[in-house]
Order: sequence, then C-alpha cells, then structure tokens
Amino acid sequence: MTDLLAAQPLFAGLPAGAAELVAGCGRNVAIDRDRLLVAEGDDATTLYLIRRGLVAVEVHGPDRGSLVVDTVGPGQVVGWSWLVPPYRWTFDARAVEPVGAIAIDGACLRGKADEDPAFGYALLQRISTMLLDRLQSTRLQLLDLYGDDGRR
Repeated sequence: MTDLLAAQPLFAGLPAGAAELVAGCGRNVAIDRDRLLVAEGDDATTLYLIRRGLVAVEVHGPDRGSLVVDTVGPGQVVGWSWLVPPYRWTFDARAVEPVGAIAIDGACLRGKADEDPAFGYALLQRISTMLLDRLQSTRLQLLDLYGDDGRR
C-alpha cells in the first residue's frame, strides 16, 4: 500500500514518510460501472484516490435530475467531505467506467494528521490546492454549459 500511495499525486511534495504513515488507513477497491462511490446526504467516511477509470461528480437540481459537474480520472481525488464536520456528502460520485481506487478511511487520516501536525498541515495544503483546482474546473464547466449570463 505504501508504494501505491507514494505514486499518487496527492502525496507528491508531502513530507518523507507520509505514504508510509497513511498506508494503514488505505485499501484497494474496485467499483463497477454505474455504481456510486458516494451518495449525497450519506456519511462521508472515505477519500478515494483514483488509479484507473472515470468518476462523474453529480449534483441534483429540481426538475433537472442529475447534472454532471466534473469528471475525475486517474491521479485525481474524489471526496473532501470526510475532512470537515458534519462529514456528509454534498454530491454523488458515480463510476462512469470500472474504477480502481485506493479508499482511505477519513477518520484514520484525520487521526494521523492530528498526531503529526507537520504532516497534517502539508496534507491540508495539498488538499486545498486540489480543491481549488476542482472548483475552477467546475466553474469552467458551468460557464460552458450555461454561458456567461447564467441563463440557458
């Protein structure tokens, strides 16, 4: 698990030994096509590091059904809600094709960050950067979908 984690972009630039520290929190998972990794409103317990396949991040709107706001692939992360109370998913994430991922237990990861503040701070910086990138990507997708004036 340590080598798999060390190869993930989330761990690039983190303090030496970060992947080894987190290895006990992770496990390999396989998710079939059309299966949910996370469901809006459920407890947020897991961080997914995508190794292969594609995941659609979906939100629901009245009279619109599901709307894909982002697509996540290898080297990217699904799920931030395990990091901040109340630890509830605010979106769905669905496998568009078969997905292989490392599932990291969020409570375990928070515990490791609490025990090692230098690791925790570096992890939070890395996650914040990825989150900002994801928000920018979603913003561009929404502008593409709805245009500059927000109307469709």
